[in-house]
Amino acid sequence: MSTFDVNAILSSTAYGSDGDKIGKVEQVFLDDNSGEPTFLTVNTGLFGAKENFVPVKGANQDGDRVVLPYTKDVIKDAPKVDADQHLSPAEEEELYRYYEMNFDGGHNTGNERERNAAAAGTAGVAGTAAGDRHANGHDADRDRLAADRDRDLTDRDRTGADHDRRAAAGENASVTRHEERLNVGTQEGEAGHARLRKYVVTDHETVDVPVEREEVTVERTPLNGTEARTGRIGEEEVDVTLHEERPVVEKEAVAVEEVGLNKQTVRETQRVEADVRKEQVDVETDVDRNGLGRDGEAPRR
Repeated sequence: MSTFDVNAILSSTAYGSDGDKIGKVEQVFLDDNSGEPTFLTVNTGLFGAKENFVPVKGANQDGDRVVLPYTKDVIKDAPKVDADQHLSPAEEEELYRYYEMNFDGGHNTGNERERNAAAAGTAGVAGTAAGDRHANGHDADRDRLAADRDRDLTDRDRTGADHDRRAAAGENASVTRHEERLNVGTQEGEAGHARLRKYVVTDHETVDVPVEREEVTVERTPLNGTEARTGRIGEEEVDVTLHEERPVVEKEAVAVEEVGLNKQTVRETQRVEADVRKEQVDVETDVDRNGLGRDGEAPRR
């Protein structure tokens, strides 16, 4: 990066060289000697629970986007390095080896593996004391390098370095308090199956059917004298055919309904619970309210 805004990069989103979104930029690591950014960490994995180191060399910053010169798969497979501490020379060398970069200054040299740790400025958490990387033991040079670097760092980046220095000098010191936070998301999984199955049941039905039948009635008609005929007494038989209707039952199968299965998404809220830890800070002092020490004497200055 020709220009690099550390504060802006900490709230940006990293993308791979193929355009895929990787994750949020979490930290920026600076060179102990030059104060220039050398590595940044990107949140990867489920819920962004893992940080992976990526060299700054070749990255482009565009507003809230940082395009890295590596694909998402390459970054996710990078060596696992603890992102909460200063990078050791061995860890930095391992990262440069993985990304096929020269450990002696950060230039991509393919398979060339020059290792000159004395000339390389180990990348550390922004603000780590420069004296940790120098073996000459000269206090004057160490203090000068630390002062030059501190002028270029933000207050956020200097916090870790100032803590050890102030504590050793007996000045005001501070500790960093951490706490766990729940990162909640969803993961799709198989919940079960739904099936359609036909089976036969028998119902007993009763239907009233109207029917007709013929019945015989006797009709008598008197004959007067004019209609009287001569006749013969004897036996006679007349046959009449009677008809009736009977119910007839027939069965046929007819289509009455089509039943199908459709899937739909139902949104609801489920409650999740988990225990999270957090650090608390207590202040202990051996000075009472009157400004006297435990032995009754005023503290010396």
